[in-house]
Amino acid sequence: MIEGHVPAEDIKRLLKERPAHVVGLSAPGMPMKSPGMQAVEQHPKGYDILAFDKDGKSRVFTRY
Repeated sequence: MIEGHVPAEDIKRLLKERPAHVVGLSAPGMPMKSPGMQAVEQHPKGYDILAFDKDGKSRVFTRY
Protein backbone atom coordinates (compact mmCIF):
# COMPACT_ATOMS: atom_id res chain seq x y z
CA MET A 1 0.00 0.00 0.00
CA ILE A 2 1.23 3.50 -0.79
CA GLU A 3 -0.11 6.50 1.15
CA GLY A 4 0.64 10.12 0.37
CA HIS A 5 3.10 11.83 -1.95
CA VAL A 6 5.67 9.01 -2.10
CA PRO A 7 8.28 9.55 -4.86
CA ALA A 8 8.11 7.07 -7.75
CA GLU A 9 11.75 6.06 -7.10
CA ASP A 10 10.79 4.78 -3.63
CA ILE A 11 7.90 2.77 -5.06
CA LYS A 12 10.23 1.27 -7.69
CA ARG A 13 12.76 0.41 -4.95
CA LEU A 14 10.04 -1.25 -2.85
CA LEU A 15 8.89 -3.36 -5.80
CA LYS A 16 12.48 -4.32 -6.67
CA GLU A 17 13.66 -5.18 -3.13
CA ARG A 18 10.34 -6.61 -1.83
CA PRO A 19 11.32 -6.59 1.86
CA ALA A 20 9.33 -9.33 3.61
CA HIS A 21 8.23 -7.22 6.58
CA VAL A 22 7.11 -4.11 4.63
CA VAL A 23 3.45 -3.82 3.59
CA GLY A 24 3.55 -0.19 2.48
CA LEU A 25 5.15 3.24 2.28
CA SER A 26 3.90 6.55 3.58
CA ALA A 27 4.79 10.23 3.26
CA PRO A 28 2.89 11.50 6.31
CA GLY A 29 1.84 15.11 6.67
CA MET A 30 1.89 16.18 2.98
CA PRO A 31 5.50 17.47 3.09
CA MET A 32 5.95 20.74 1.20
CA LYS A 33 8.86 19.47 -0.93
CA SER A 34 7.29 16.10 -1.86
CA PRO A 35 6.31 15.19 -5.45
CA GLY A 36 3.31 17.23 -6.52
CA MET A 37 3.84 19.74 -3.72
CA GLN A 38 6.97 21.49 -5.07
CA ALA A 39 7.76 23.41 -8.24
CA VAL A 40 8.37 21.48 -11.47
CA GLU A 41 11.91 20.08 -11.81
CA GLN A 42 12.67 20.34 -8.07
CA HIS A 43 13.79 17.24 -6.24
CA PRO A 44 12.18 15.94 -3.03
CA LYS A 45 13.73 17.57 0.04
CA GLY A 46 13.44 17.78 3.82
CA TYR A 47 11.23 14.82 4.77
CA ASP A 48 11.20 11.05 5.31
CA ILE A 49 9.37 8.22 3.58
CA LEU A 50 8.29 5.64 6.12
CA ALA A 51 7.96 1.90 5.57
CA PHE A 52 5.39 0.17 7.76
CA ASP A 53 4.60 -3.44 8.62
CA LYS A 54 1.35 -5.33 9.26
CA ASP A 55 1.55 -4.48 12.98
CA GLY A 56 1.68 -0.74 12.26
CA LYS A 57 5.34 -0.32 13.22
CA SER A 58 7.28 2.03 10.97
CA ARG A 59 10.87 2.87 10.11
CA VAL A 60 12.53 5.34 7.77
CA PHE A 61 12.75 3.92 4.26
CA THR A 62 14.27 6.99 2.58
CA ARG A 63 15.46 10.37 3.87
CA TYR A 64 15.25 13.43 1.64
